[in-house]
Amino acid sequence: MAEYSTLELDALWDAFHRVVNMTSQELGAWLRTRDAGEHAEQLPEHAGPETGQHVLAILQKRRTDLTDADLRVMRNVVDRVVAARGEEREPEAGDTRGRHRLMSLGHDPLKPS
Repeated sequence: MAEYSTLELDALWDAFHRVVNMTSQELGAWLRTRDAGEHAEQLPEHAGPETGQHVLAILQKRRTDLTDADLRVMRNVVDRVVAARGEEREPEAGDTRGRHRLMSLGHDPLKPS
């Protein structure tokens, strides 16, 4: 974590928890639901994409326990959610695939802020 100052780490932590608006329980349930299917079902602890699993692990950590890999994932998630949502913060129905992609990162665009 040598590349982050305390202020930068605080800002990233706050930004991550602002864009990841699903709880660890909600995200875990979504990842299990997303991967449940007729032909193949992952073990619950391995359900969902790798990034979604990493976000879930980060949500269960304290700030002092973050690794460099966690910080890279946090920055990536913040950048992806902000790019997908833009400045518009109003919930938007209709784009189910887009919503599901964001939910796999821990952001539900239909969830009130």
